[in-house]
Amino acid sequence: MEDNSSYSSVATGLCQASFLQKTLERLSSTQCLKLRDEEGAPVAVIALQRYLSEQTEGQQQQQQQQQLDSYTYDVTVTDGVWRAKCFLHPDLNHQVHTNTLKTGADIHITQCSYVYNERRLGHGYICIEKLRCGAERSVLLPRVNDVSSLPMLVKHGMERSVVLQSDVPLQVSRKHYLSLWNNDDPEGDIWTSGSPSAETVLDVSKITLLSSLESSFRGAWKPLPLLVKIIHKSRLRYYGKFGLKIDYPYQYAIFQAYFEVADQSGTMSLVLWNELCPEFYQRLNVGTVLYLQNYTLKQSYANRSRPQMDHHRLKTFNSVEICLNPRNPASVITVVSPKSVLPQWGLPEVSYQFTTRSELEKLANNSACDVIGLVTFVGRVERVKSKGNKGPEKYWTYRWVHAVDGTSKHPFILEIFSSSQPEIFSCICPMTYLVCTQMRVCQVEGSLPYLTSSCETETFITGYHKGQPYVSDPRVKSFIQWTKTLKDNIILQRTAVGGHYCYPRPPKTFTQSMADASAQVPLVAAADLKRELETLQYREHKKLAIQGQITAVQYLKNPKTTGSQGAEEKEVPDVSTDVRIPDTHNHPTAAEQTSVDSLTSPSAEKISASRRKRQIQTRNTTQSSLNHGGVPSKRRAGHKHAAEGREQEENDSNSESEQAQDVEQSLQPQNPNRDSDALSWESSSWLKQRQEVSEHLCQGGLYQDSVSQRFTSDTKNVLLQWSNLQPMRWMPEQPADTLPPVVCPGYYQLTILGINKQIAVDAAYSPIVSADEPRAVGLPQDPHGNTMMSCLSSGFLCPLSVTATHSDTALPEPEEILASAGELEDTHVVCILDLCHLGGDKVEVLINKMYRVTEVSLD
Repeated sequence: MEDNSSYSSVATGLCQASFLQKTLERLSSTQCLKLRDEEGAPVAVIALQRYLSEQTEGQQQQQQQQQLDSYTYDVTVTDGVWRAKCFLHPDLNHQVHTNTLKTGADIHITQCSYVYNERRLGHGYICIEKLRCGAERSVLLPRVNDVSSLPMLVKHGMERSVVLQSDVPLQVSRKHYLSLWNNDDPEGDIWTSGSPSAETVLDVSKITLLSSLESSFRGAWKPLPLLVKIIHKSRLRYYGKFGLKIDYPYQYAIFQAYFEVADQSGTMSLVLWNELCPEFYQRLNVGTVLYLQNYTLKQSYANRSRPQMDHHRLKTFNSVEICLNPRNPASVITVVSPKSVLPQWGLPEVSYQFTTRSELEKLANNSACDVIGLVTFVGRVERVKSKGNKGPEKYWTYRWVHAVDGTSKHPFILEIFSSSQPEIFSCICPMTYLVCTQMRVCQVEGSLPYLTSSCETETFITGYHKGQPYVSDPRVKSFIQWTKTLKDNIILQRTAVGGHYCYPRPPKTFTQSMADASAQVPLVAAADLKRELETLQYREHKKLAIQGQITAVQYLKNPKTTGSQGAEEKEVPDVSTDVRIPDTHNHPTAAEQTSVDSLTSPSAEKISASRRKRQIQTRNTTQSSLNHGGVPSKRRAGHKHAAEGREQEENDSNSESEQAQDVEQSLQPQNPNRDSDALSWESSSWLKQRQEVSEHLCQGGLYQDSVSQRFTSDTKNVLLQWSNLQPMRWMPEQPADTLPPVVCPGYYQLTILGINKQIAVDAAYSPIVSADEPRAVGLPQDPHGNTMMSCLSSGFLCPLSVTATHSDTALPEPEEILASAGELEDTHVVCILDLCHLGGDKVEVLINKMYRVTEVSLD
């Protein structure tokens, strides 16, 4: 924190012209400042920080009625001379939700104001009310040697404002920030990292056992100290609510973390509350011994999840739980150094239930297990709305991972949700050893079983294994011995990162359950699909079903790059194709790792959000005609291997069609992948139908971000950046960090006309062509005839080869597949669609599976 004299000397010493400083000076004489283009200069976004909104009771009711955003954002910008922490006007929140406004990019501030805090002296801030984007990647930041060394711009007279100069929200009733993309990860300077415990001398002569607490709960009792060991740890729980008179860590907010602790008499739940979470959560790990005083007891919450602990062979006390509170009374927590733990205390050893891949099929559905494996595939981080959440809108972040252990030809298929370990979750990559505890088994009919996270799951990767209790487990040691037999170059050929991935595959028959609609993929109307596309947020994934007809198919060779062009003043016109996270260190290769203790791994910060409609790109089809004429079941001229007997397109026979085509192309957003020589098919009725539909949703398709990339040690950092979420804080990039060119054999763009023929939507279909693809794992591979219909139904080209480049049987050419597209004519189908917002205006719409009406049933 700077005093007045130091502030003045710094300001005097800066002779460079500063846009931010001039803007702040102009705000002294006006309430609202509107900047013309010639007055503005680009500023770079270096931090985006989120916290619960400050709202009155009337605003709370309005929020519930209109489903307004519950969160507020502070944005820190720099002009290369100063830094300024600004308040983002709520009308601009949607640009954060879609990752249009993001760190590492330039923006132009076109309207701002200065807001004083009327309830607090010496506190005010710049409010950004309107902006537009500049460069996709900042042109300003590479010229700044050290952003953190730039002084923080503060209005004269406000120099002592701690809020402006520290890691604290601008709305002063809030105590610290949330993670940008979820509510599970610790974020900010207030969280104490896991520090070694000092050796202490404890008086254990007057302790009580857990077995005595249940009987003491109802009567008058004096809480004697407890000496316990942590055997399970849950992720953080954050409850942001309005109306609770709790000032810390947020006003109207609760932090909570569950632990299972044990002594010689059994196990019991322990709950860490509020500000004790930032102080202790990252210091309390499985195996940690605690000496507890001034705790309280309360009846256990019956509806929470619990870890499965039968393998511990300890008595479980579930009726009460131990509460550690910051006040009334203030609990005293002593973390006992491992060197001070004595055998005579009789504390149980932490035990695990490691399962090999070969044993997985034998486990019951929803049973718990621990696994260790060598990672071969890491999917991109995605988000999904949490179900049943009564607080502000909340998202979970998750990613799919494949890991092998040498006991089966199949890998573990792992659905890993954020477990309040962002430094680990963001750095999972191929060729690292991965341990996941308390994973739940999901047995799926027609697919291989997979494992999903529970609230008690913890994950550990290379560099985080040392000192963990599982390192001495016999199955872990056996796995390490197996990895010593591997050759890195062979494993690397089977690795992949990122891209579209969804598991399990839809069943053979689509069943719409009347009794339990929540258990099925929801079947939505075309209008509902449009609304879902409009409200989709950054990296949010949804799976929906729509019924109708496929009226057009086009084969394209290359995925889309970026399609963002101009935009209005309030919108951000430029969209980056890159997702950036802080740089990481190199992991050792599998061959170099000789024990779990020797693994090394990076650390990185990771970071989730509200609701406002975006405008989906549409076209008025009453003014447009066919892209390539009106002849059904055709392909473009110039391609070889055309099926015999097919007519060539007659482009010169219909001048009206050519004129309509020109009009339509002028109305559509630019698409670098619309190839004039592309193979295509259209139904005979589509020419007439497209004149009658009210809307054609053109946004969506296959992008570079949709296709997985082969992993190499040289590209590890950029692949991690690409597959993770946009970072909360900008970090300097490495000059060589460029994404390798995507390898894609091509994909099909399909037009689905809604069953009532009012709305059409374009969706991409990328068939699986190799057994080496991550998407091929667990795929039912019943033989089929490689018709357009059978490919859409199965999801793959038959037969799948071991490698795409050395197949024994030649896969069918797109011309051959499109030659059979005529069977789609007037066929009533149900399409399962995967939707994912990739940032900016990129929305991925992919066909996961197509059902004919004969494959649909009502339950």
